[in-house]
Amino acid sequence: MKKAYVFPGQGSQYTGMAKDLYTNSIAARDLLERANEILGFRITDIMFEGSAEDLKQTRVTQPAIFIHSVALARCLPDFNPDMTAGHSLGEFSALAASGAISYEEGLRLVAIRAQAMQKACTAAEGTMAAILALPGNKVEEICAEINGIVVAANYNCDGQIVISGEKTAVEEACIRLKEAGARRTLPLQVSGAFHSPMMEPARAELAQAIEKAAFNVPICPVYQNVTAKPTTSPEEIKANLLAQLTSPVRWTQTIINMEKDGAGHFIETGPGKVLQGLISKTAGKDSIIEGFQTI
Repeated sequence: MKKAYVFPGQGSQYTGMAKDLYTNSIAARDLLERANEILGFRITDIMFEGSAEDLKQTRVTQPAIFIHSVALARCLPDFNPDMTAGHSLGEFSALAASGAISYEEGLRLVAIRAQAMQKACTAAEGTMAAILALPGNKVEEICAEINGIVVAANYNCDGQIVISGEKTAVEEACIRLKEAGARRTLPLQVSGAFHSPMMEPARAELAQAIEKAAFNVPICPVYQNVTAKPTTSPEEIKANLLAQLTSPVRWTQTIINMEKDGAGHFIETGPGKVLQGLISKTAGKDSIIEGFQTI
């Protein structure tokens, strides 16, 4: 039975995250202090003691989750993945944990990504909404009929798809999707239209940073969001990582493909338990699904 280590994305942050790691592990403390130096402010203070509102700031949220996830992976005594994947932001954690990119380089890219996405969010009003109990092809079909930008952004699990785009277009799509049989449409408390064409300005900014960064062959295949397929090619990893900003997160297909390739033990590594819940709705009933937030 192969082990698949998976890494969470934005929304998994919580006050006190990684504090146990910092206290209990010298290696983790070194990584967290290095993050403070790289970022130029004490993000650990916000992670340990900041309010939920403080942690919601994009410049804090994305680096904080990356730092927690990668530091934890580095400290787990038996971290030896057969494959890895990460949900959205978590893909950077998966790449750093598997050696495709260094911790330092990954953190710099995440910080640039966060700032670029925040700029794109302030440039145009966008939002996202979760659509429950409607097939993906129906969601795509209705989104395509709406006047304005609205697309399927996250294929999280069977029966849960997130749409993203211009605020008015998303609102109209929610009405149409409910009429088409969606059990619920839930507006998300996010600052912009992630994984949609509205992130194109951020994509252009991130491209320069990714091109300059040093990527390596990882220790195991990484299943990337854009294709849901495994790769160990540095050039392919770079291209997919960039495309991810404006493309959907194919998480359901990622888990299905991991299972087809032998994964039977899924381990969420980082803050929160969101991925464990999503995987339980997709993976086979005999799969082992667990998570670690600290050592």
